[in-house]
Amino acid sequence: MTSLASEMFCRVDRVCRHLPVALNTFLVFSITGEVSYLVLVEAPLEADLKKTQWSAWWKLVHLLAQYFMLGNICWNALLFLRTSPSIKGVFLGGEGVGQGWRYCYSCETHTPPRCSHCYDCKVCVLRRDHHCVFFGQCVGFRNYRYFLSCLLFMWSGLLYATLMNAEVFIVILKEGVTVHSVLLLLIPWIMLVSGQVSARAFAFAFIADTCVVGFLLVSAFFFFHLFLLFRGQTTREWYSSRRPYNLGLQGNLRCTLGHRWYLSWLCPLIPSPLPGDGINFKVTGSLEPTQ
Repeated sequence: MTSLASEMFCRVDRVCRHLPVALNTFLVFSITGEVSYLVLVEAPLEADLKKTQWSAWWKLVHLLAQYFMLGNICWNALLFLRTSPSIKGVFLGGEGVGQGWRYCYSCETHTPPRCSHCYDCKVCVLRRDHHCVFFGQCVGFRNYRYFLSCLLFMWSGLLYATLMNAEVFIVILKEGVTVHSVLLLLIPWIMLVSGQVSARAFAFAFIADTCVVGFLLVSAFFFFHLFLLFRGQTTREWYSSRRPYNLGLQGNLRCTLGHRWYLSWLCPLIPSPLPGDGINFKVTGSLEPTQ
């Protein structure tokens, strides 16, 4: 009985780990499909411009821009998930000596500075930043580039989608701020179940709301990590006032995005090897806590 319960718990745990990735994938493609519909069918708003050559070029540019962002989001996310940031398969140099090294009783090994154990991934992670619940994996030394690039294109894509959905909010509120319009924007699910709106109106309202909420959420994450990047810190190190690994703006960009930091954010396929090995870091300040 105990083994059966344990097996069921493991299966549920595996499903729950993949659920955020599946949900995010569904939302990304739903938003892309809705914005593509707005570009191809609804825009431009003036009827006499819909069949002009200008309109065709306008639509082509918009479609290329949004699918460029979609491709970067998906490819960066895939490489992030496939790139393990853990110490598995990494030679740590034998018994750890020197300042900053610690012994991990879970992994039964000495670990270098900026490395810590993740109890969700059940392994130590090199230059561990945090465990991302949306991807179900830790952000560390080897996959931080893909995480940050994915955030960049998610932020720009949601900004674009929010601007494109401005017309949806205008249509909903065109008769004024009524109880019906406010409830449709705030609780579209309840309005659909109660039969107050059609499935088409629900879909547009729900995706428009998702764009706004997603943009605000991703903006907070993206600009926070930009702030950390400029300071040469990880999320775990942000709690401290010390910045012993700060190499200046260009040095921090190179350590995070690789030697081709000025190009690597454009496409995840651009090779940009990281300096260092994730074990040894150049120290520019005191490692001791400030009094």
